[in-house]
Parts: sequence; C-alpha cells; structure tokens
Amino acid sequence: MKILILGDICGPSGIKIVKSKLQDLKKEKKIDFTIANGENAAENGKGITKKNFKELIDAGVDVITTGNHVWDQKEILEIIDKEKKLIRPANLLEGQPGNGYGIYKIKNKKIAVINLIGNVFMKKSQDLFSFTEKILKNIILKKDADFIVVDLHGEITSEKMALGHYLDGKVTSVVGTHTHVPTSDTKILKKGTAYQTDIGMCGDYDSVIGMNKENSIKKFKKDPTAKSHFPAKGKATISGVVVDADDNTGLANSINSIFFGNNFK
Repeated sequence: MKILILGDICGPSGIKIVKSKLQDLKKEKKIDFTIANGENAAENGKGITKKNFKELIDAGVDVITTGNHVWDQKEILEIIDKEKKLIRPANLLEGQPGNGYGIYKIKNKKIAVINLIGNVFMKKSQDLFSFTEKILKNIILKKDADFIVVDLHGEITSEKMALGHYLDGKVTSVVGTHTHVPTSDTKILKKGTAYQTDIGMCGDYDSVIGMNKENSIKKFKKDPTAKSHFPAKGKATISGVVVDADDNTGLANSINSIFFGNNFK
C-alpha cells in the first residue's frame, strides 16, 4: 500500500498546485491513498471552507486532516459532522463536533487515519499521550485496521519525536504538521513505523511559513502599517511523504520525502 501524506495546504497557491499536480503525482508514484492537512487552505490561510474541502476531494485527496485553525472558518461546522473525509484533532477538549479519526476502505484493506494536536504551545486540549493510548486500544494494527497513519499537528519537535517513538511498532506512520517547514529526519523507526517530524507545507515557499514575507517582516519590526498575516500567492511547492506500507505487517517498508514545484525538483 502506497500512502501519500501532504503537509499543510496553505492558501490559494497551495490549493492551486494540489488541483493541478496531484493526479499526475499519484500516477507517477503509484499512490493508493492520499491524506492532506487542509487547516490553512482558506483564502486568508486560516481554516478550511466548504469550497476548499470540495476542491481538495475533487483533486484526489481521500482524507483531510486539520489542526489549531479548524474552527476559524465557521461554515465548516455545517459539514464536519457528516463529511467523514474531514477530521479534526481527536484530543480537542470534549464536546466539540466532528470526528478525530476514521477508518477507510481501499483495495479491500482498511486504513485508519488519526488526527492529533500537541499540548505544548498550542490551544488547550486533552493530554496527547494518554488520549492516544485510549484510541489505540480501539484501533489495533492488523486487527481493526490494516494500516494506521497519525498526523500530529504540533509546535515543538521533541513532542512529535516522543510520540513517534511511543507509537513505534503500533502504527504505520507518524508525521508532524503545523510548522510549515519540512525536516530532514525522514526515517523508519526501530520497530517499523515511518516517521518525519514535520512534512512541511503545500504553498509558496518564497514566504514566511506561507505568509507574505514583506508583511511578516513588518510584523516582526512592529511596523504600524503591517496588516494581519495573509498568504503569499506566488508559485507553490508540494511537500509531503510517500509511505510504502507492508500489506502483511501494516508497518512501513520505506518512507520518502517529496518536495517539488516552483524552483524545487
């Protein structure tokens, strides 16, 4: 099973490159299942709209994960309970709408996708490790799902790395999202779980984590003419990973980073 996982889709440029390049990428890499984090897909880079959701699904994304901006576009509340292909962090505080994970069928196999959010420097949420342990009592690899992919939307590298090692051998893959900067630690952990601390973003990299660079500099300089952050709208780059998962064990045979578009190959 070849699983493509895309980093945060950031603003109009991120949407555009996914719509124009994803199908070709899936054919080239022989992808069976595609996951993308869509929490920055909106026009202003915060949240995801109903239109964005449809655009990404129509482009070939099978499941859309989110993060700390999941509720920024209020219209998403109209669909998040019924659209099973859109999930939000499972360990948000209790009582919030939507689902934090789902199990999807592909090629007579079942793939579970779990969306989590970190506890450090993020919005208040339920304890990451104890909550994840509870989930994995209900979704056991090769019993309840043939493959399990975890998207940890988190700020700090140590928290993501700790969860990766904690889940090693229990899930197919753990990847980090949120920082919009791809890390160069793509690897298979000792017990067979594919891992990368952050898989970057799909957006304009001539920017400050996807936001307009001139305006971002003004913000840091406390320039009174600075506006609220808004996405850079130049040519985009796709960033993510391809995980080749073993049909027999559910663990990873390989993981390879993808970074192409704009001036990157």
